[in-house]
Amino acid sequence: MNERRSCEPRAIGESAERVIAKTRDWVEKAVIGLRLCPFAATPYQRGQIRYRVSEQTTTSGLAEDLAAELLHVAAADPNACETSLLIHPRVLHEFLDYNEFLDQADATVESLGFTGELQIASFHPAYQFADTAPDAIENYSNRSPYPMLHVLREASVERAAATFPEVHEIGNRNIATLRALGDAGWRALFDGDS
Repeated sequence: MNERRSCEPRAIGESAERVIAKTRDWVEKAVIGLRLCPFAATPYQRGQIRYRVSEQTTTSGLAEDLAAELLHVAAADPNACETSLLIHPRVLHEFLDYNEFLDQADATVESLGFTGELQIASFHPAYQFADTAPDAIENYSNRSPYPMLHVLREASVERAAATFPEVHEIGNRNIATLRALGDAGWRALFDGDS
C-alpha cells in the first residue's frame, strides 16, 4: 500500500480530549441512542470502552498504534477494558484509502496471533456500504465523527449475539431506523455540537 498522509484542517487543531468527547457523544446519541448496536450500552455504562487517539499521520504509524492497541486489549482485564476505539483523526480521511487499510488491519490481527480472539470493526465519517449511493442514509450506521478502528473481543461478540435472538436482523433494523430518521433527523441529533 502506498504511504498516505492527510491533513484535514478540522482534525489537526483538535485536542485528543475534544476528539474523545465528540466520539463519546456519537456513541451516546447514535450507537446507543438509536440502538444501532444493541450490545454497546453495557460496556459504555460500565466504563469498559477505551478511547485511544492516534496522533499518527501515516498508515505505517497507524499500523504501529493498532498493534499496540491490540496488545493492550488482549492483555487487559475485560472487566476494565472490554473494547477499544482507536480514533485516528489525522490519517485515512478518504474512505477508499481507509477501506484499503482494513486489509492491513486484519493482517496485523493475524500477525500478532489474535485471530479468533480479537477483531476489527470499521467506522468512518464517509463510510459507504457496497452497492449504496454515497449519500444513502443506511451508511450512517457506520459513520463516525472521525475515522476509527474498533477492537472487539470475539468471545464478547459471541456472548452478546447469543443473548440477542434477532442478531441477524440488526442490519435491517438499523436501515429502517435510519430511513425513518432521515438526514434531517440525523443532523438534529448533533445540533449544537461543535
